[in-house]
Amino acid sequence: MPDTPLYYIDPTVYEGRPQDVSGRLPKEIRVYDLLDSLHVPYKRADHDALPTIEACHEVNRLLEIDICKNLFLCNAQKTAFYLLMMPGTKKFKTAALSKQIGSSRLSFAGAEYMEQLLDITPGSVSVLGLMNDHENRVRLLIDRDVLENHQYLGCHPCINTSSLKIRTQDLLDVILPAIHHPYTLVDLPRET
Repeated sequence: MPDTPLYYIDPTVYEGRPQDVSGRLPKEIRVYDLLDSLHVPYKRADHDALPTIEACHEVNRLLEIDICKNLFLCNAQKTAFYLLMMPGTKKFKTAALSKQIGSSRLSFAGAEYMEQLLDITPGSVSVLGLMNDHENRVRLLIDRDVLENHQYLGCHPCINTSSLKIRTQDLLDVILPAIHHPYTLVDLPRET
């Protein structure tokens, strides 16, 4: 008997927000409200919280996007916070990034900071969480490869039971200006 996945991925790709939002968290609905108010088109896939990178690849195939890592980082003193968007195919090299942004040692920020600053939980890290950072405490860093090689990007609507496909240009030209979060371009090295 073949192994059955322990998660469900709805095979339908939806245009826009769910018609029935009952059972959806307020933070997810706020994302749809923001995107709709900005007239940003998006596609949506619904799924269980995905336990493996292979399961994430299934959603990416469904939405026809490449995987993009979203890492929530902080300095050693926990006084500076960063959201890094980078291709899923690259390895994260702390030293290379620290040098580019002029920060001391970087590490992954704890769940309490995700919740406090972005209203997200581990597994749900998303650039759209910046809409909840009204004091601009989180600095957005985007790897050059994301902008040069990804016409579309995938992100969670602040919850990891849905994934959205958004045009990269809409993120840069519409969403980030509306939520008052500029970005810093970084060049992370590829493995050789």
